[in-house]
Amino acid sequence: MAWERWWRRRSPFSRIFEEMERMMREFDEMFSKSFEELEREIPRNLIRERRTERGRIREIGPIVYGYSIRIGPDGKPVIREFGNVRPGRETEIVELSEAREPLVDVYEEEDVIKVVAEVPGVDKNDINLNASERKLIISVDTPQRKYYKEVDLPAEVDPQSAKATYKNGVLEVVLRKVGKGEKGVKIKVE
Repeated sequence: MAWERWWRRRSPFSRIFEEMERMMREFDEMFSKSFEELEREIPRNLIRERRTERGRIREIGPIVYGYSIRIGPDGKPVIREFGNVRPGRETEIVELSEAREPLVDVYEEEDVIKVVAEVPGVDKNDINLNASERKLIISVDTPQRKYYKEVDLPAEVDPQSAKATYKNGVLEVVLRKVGKGEKGVKIKVE
């Protein structure tokens, strides 16, 4: 301890070290406030407390964010986000949801549109699908897992034609297109 005091008195760098210590205290306070604000924004269902031998432990989560990149048919990259966190342009969290957004691919073929979604850890009976002419809504709401995704479809479909399969955590929904493939009827002009 005496060496440290001597060093601070004699060293021309002592002011620099004092300034660094002050900055570290400010960073510590800033991080503490940020974590307190984050905790207030987290949905209550994502916060759990449990008792251990060492006392109470507070767990937060799962908090999931990810993205996938693939090359689209036009040769340009397509970036898709998934999870239950929606980061904004700034460093703060804009939206944190209890439901995760599954990773979804949409494939447009000549007569059908295929929607493939990753919804692992659920039973097929827990998956709720709702289709309209231009949108497919995928939702799961169980105590263990929650998923939600609204998928905008690239063409108009017949919702009554939808067929869905679920295997190994992968959901595939096939919807028949309407309008484009129809030849029409010749109309006689009188």
